[in-house]
Amino acid sequence: MAHPGGVPPTDPSVVVADPTPTPSAEPTTEESPESSPSPTDVDTPAPQPAPHEPEEPTQTPTDSPEPAPADPTTPPPPPAIIDVGDEGDKVRELQSRLQQIEWFEGRITPNYGDQTRLAVEGFQSKRGIPVLGYVDQVTWDRLLGMTRMPTHDEMHNILTPGPALLGEGSKGDDVKDLQARLKQIAWYFDKVDGIYGAKTVEAVKGFQEKREIPVTGEVDQRTLDRLHGMTHKPTTDELNNVAPKPGAGAMVLDDRCLQGRVVCISKAQRKLAWVVDGQIQMTMDVRFGSEMTPTRNGVFAVNWKSRDHVSSLYDTAMPYALFFSGGQAVHYSADFAARGYNGASHGCVNVRDKAAVSALFDAAKVGDKVVVYTG
Repeated sequence: MAHPGGVPPTDPSVVVADPTPTPSAEPTTEESPESSPSPTDVDTPAPQPAPHEPEEPTQTPTDSPEPAPADPTTPPPPPAIIDVGDEGDKVRELQSRLQQIEWFEGRITPNYGDQTRLAVEGFQSKRGIPVLGYVDQVTWDRLLGMTRMPTHDEMHNILTPGPALLGEGSKGDDVKDLQARLKQIAWYFDKVDGIYGAKTVEAVKGFQEKREIPVTGEVDQRTLDRLHGMTHKPTTDELNNVAPKPGAGAMVLDDRCLQGRVVCISKAQRKLAWVVDGQIQMTMDVRFGSEMTPTRNGVFAVNWKSRDHVSSLYDTAMPYALFFSGGQAVHYSADFAARGYNGASHGCVNVRDKAAVSALFDAAKVGDKVVVYTG
């Protein structure tokens, strides 16, 4: 045991050095001197940066989950009571109620399609309800409060005419008023003479058919109310067939507007005219897009119509829209009516006379020519 007594003074120095050379000594006495230092140098720095780098990324993921809690705070959309694609009597009731307040036009059907969706969107937008395109409880309650339960006949397009107020053979000032009003909206083209003849009957029938009113050719209260809502009280000149005098106020038509049925629009004159076979039927003030969003010039056609359209791009009402070039359309503008030429459109042709553009909407058909020109 004398040997261990002499070894301890030497061993401590070896023991301290052993942890480093131990692995180098294990491989081989000849190879370890050269190979042991290099792995030691490589292994030591390699693990050192590794712990520092992962620590930084680990802080990044801890930050990213923070926005996640924002998702639960967004309330889900309200459930639909009646939705696109639905069918049945509930849809008939919806359409009939919307028709009562002039948001839906045409035949009542059991199908919730695009026409119904547009009517619902218009109703919701008008009343500050979230524009969903389907009927939720808030929309339904609001609609119920503004309308009555439609009858079976109303929901199934069974129309019964009322007592005749005017009919074939009638004469007088009331007939002249009727003829002048029908002329304002391009249903009557003959002279205003106060005699309810075949031409007046034909005009009344066309007006009634267009609006799903029983087609009798006679004027009942429903027909008269609808006509008055779309026209203005005739002037003395209108009642006496006095043509507007040519002058500064007369619109100069482009040659392309002189044949057929044309929506004729002049940028320089800031006027729109509804022209049939070269004869101006009505005119109205219009405004156009700004320099950034100009209204396109050219010859187009009415591609489609949307009475209660709401722009999905600008979330703006576009009543009585006649689309003629992509998203550009002729339509009523409440902003134009309020601010005049102090504003501009996003490229559409704005009309400020609601009664006039309503009449144009009813007179113009899909396929009718649209001419936009500078002069």
